[in-house]
Amino acid sequence: MSFTVKGIDHIQLAAPAGCEAEAREFFANIIGMPEIEKPEELKKNGGVWFQAGHHELHIGVEQNFQPAQKAHPAFYIENLKALRERLTNNGIEVKVDDRLPGYNRFYATDPFGNRLEFLEKNN
Repeated sequence: MSFTVKGIDHIQLAAPAGCEAEAREFFANIIGMPEIEKPEELKKNGGVWFQAGHHELHIGVEQNFQPAQKAHPAFYIENLKALRERLTNNGIEVKVDDRLPGYNRFYATDPFGNRLEFLEKNN
């Protein structure tokens, strides 16, 4: 082939119009992803962007929004137990899943109902 897939630049999750404050509260304040500035030309579309390690998470406004209940991003976490406690202390339900050998992981949903996976390699 004459091309190579080098990696993932960003993941986009859909959300309803007016989602920005809730997205900031969840992804920045609770999970700790820093917000990054959207390009000026894209700000008119609504939504908000966050830094997720070497990648970006884009929350984009979608008309007739339906949450993704199966498709989901998975985030590597350092100190998964602390994140799980932080989420539950903020009233966010987590579902522990031990079916992936070599990993601790759980699922949660963002404020819009999108499924999220958080995982950490076993030591």
